[in-house]
Amino acid sequence: MVAAQNQSVNGSWIPLNMPQHVAIIMDGNRRWARRNLLATALGHQAGADAVEKIVEKAIDLGIQVLTLFAFSTENWKRGAFEIDWLFQIFENQLIKMADSLQQQGVCLKTIGQLSLLPKSLQEVIASVKKQTAVNKKLQLVLAFNYGARDELVRAIQKIAGDIQAGNLLMESLDEEQISRTLDTSGLMDPDLVIRTSGENRMSNFLLWQSAYSEFYTCDVLWPDFSPDDLEAAVHEYCRRQRRKGV
Repeated sequence: MVAAQNQSVNGSWIPLNMPQHVAIIMDGNRRWARRNLLATALGHQAGADAVEKIVEKAIDLGIQVLTLFAFSTENWKRGAFEIDWLFQIFENQLIKMADSLQQQGVCLKTIGQLSLLPKSLQEVIASVKKQTAVNKKLQLVLAFNYGARDELVRAIQKIAGDIQAGNLLMESLDEEQISRTLDTSGLMDPDLVIRTSGENRMSNFLLWQSAYSEFYTCDVLWPDFSPDDLEAAVHEYCRRQRRKGV
């Protein structure tokens, strides 16, 4: 049964019980390029271009947090040329979107080890984060050089160090303490995780945080993922009854 609905300002019908945090595994850029007989870099550029309209739709739907899997710890295994192109596309896209993010009230956040990214990209990320820090409309979280296992290893190392230094008692360690030590500290867990391109795996993305998230897959390749596709995923989420292990 579909939840009751309200009408948004642009005339589209929006469910009342919206997910507050939507996380997306943006998959399919390279396949999109091959399907369209284009260079791989153009597939990544098309994928970057798709982000803008999804951010706008997330705001329209009233989503509070949108997390996008931009570059994983496993992506370093790709060719150096492709990786360099990816970083340049990320940098250019952030520069291009900075003013619109500010105007739309979007606050940019990141998760992952940024220190391993090119310095110029780090500087652009820091600049846009500073520019948008006080915005409240939507938190846009970009996962750069992020992997859930790497995140957990770093969290365990931090906790072990705190216990060894006497700053944390072993018996006081609980789920909340672990959550506070993760990259996503201060963010709500995702209600809905979307994966594009027809794949059905988590790919080392938010493994701790998505323990009770709803999972949604679609066959659409990321560059073709539209605002209507996002709304369809949200409507499917609203049809489900979340039990969270109960």
